Amino acid sequence: MSESIIKRLSFLDRFLTLWIFLAMGVGVLSGYFYPQIVGFWNMFQIGTTNIPIAIGLILMMYPPLAKVKYEEMGGVFKNVKILVLSLVQNWIIGPALMFLLAVVFLRGYPEYMVGLIMIGLARCIAMVIVWNELAKGDTEYCAGLVAFNSLFQVIFFSAYAWFFITVLPPYFGLKGAAVNISISQIANSVFIYLGIPFLAGIITRITLLKLKGKKWYEEKFIPKISPITLISLLFTIIVMFSLKGEYIVKIPLDVIRIAVPLLIYFVIMFLASFYMGRKFHAGYAKSATLSFTAASNNFELAIAVAVAVFGINSGVAFAAVIGPLVEVPVLIGLVNVALYFKKRHFGG
Repeated sequence: MSESIIKRLSFLDRFLTLWIFLAMGVGVLSGYFYPQIVGFWNMFQIGTTNIPIAIGLILMMYPPLAKVKYEEMGGVFKNVKILVLSLVQNWIIGPALMFLLAVVFLRGYPEYMVGLIMIGLARCIAMVIVWNELAKGDTEYCAGLVAFNSLFQVIFFSAYAWFFITVLPPYFGLKGAAVNISISQIANSVFIYLGIPFLAGIITRITLLKLKGKKWYEEKFIPKISPITLISLLFTIIVMFSLKGEYIVKIPLDVIRIAVPLLIYFVIMFLASFYMGRKFHAGYAKSATLSFTAASNNFELAIAVAVAVFGINSGVAFAAVIGPLVEVPVLIGLVNVALYFKKRHFGG
């Protein structure tokens, strides 16, 4: 790769936070001043899947998943302690913490409360790959945990939704809501947002390693496709924010009301996971991966379920949509925190 390209990429990386906030601004302003853009994006809707967002997410995850050394994945699950730690964070602590925050902050807004709980139940299988990549986490470990979370999601999401949204709220003096979502609907979401880029990454690596060799693949091909992640991330952000730009401007207090518990959730999960990773001597790369896996959420699934069960104009769907709008700026901030921890506590 030429020196000019290296300089340009380093410039993009150096001001990544700026580009993301600019993309958010462009999305909000376009959604507010040109509300017809929502109709345009919705022209490409199939069921609860927004095709532009799906394409953006798939392309965004493809380069990181093409980098994964799948031939070395066998060692990912040898450290049982770290694996169990991740499962506890994702499937016990995360959902319970989000439920408590939703009850405390949104008990007077039951639809928003349900939307927030749903976000907590949908463990991240997509954006975490990008946050992990930016924070220089362990790519193989991230791929392994994402695959594990995907399997758990398909099997347990329906039961978790029933327990946390229908059964548990009455014990806190609140009304439960019925949630009917099938395993096939969840599996479909997981396949679209994870299965497609995962398969593309595996096929690309296996095929090109055989045809061109490891040196060419890692030194030529990977640097060529890496910018796709940033471009797709910015495109996805613009689309997501433009879809709700009008609401963000018109009812900012509702956005803030939902954003506050989400912010608390992301920060607590991230810092607690980093601390636990360090206590378990996981090293920086694995600690970063653990933290972003625990702190991130599968907003695609949360939105799809909210729309399918409660309707696109419901408060539940609105709260689910606010999830990624808060997650993107907070998690990009936590990427910088992770890199600071790397320098401060892990020797650079």
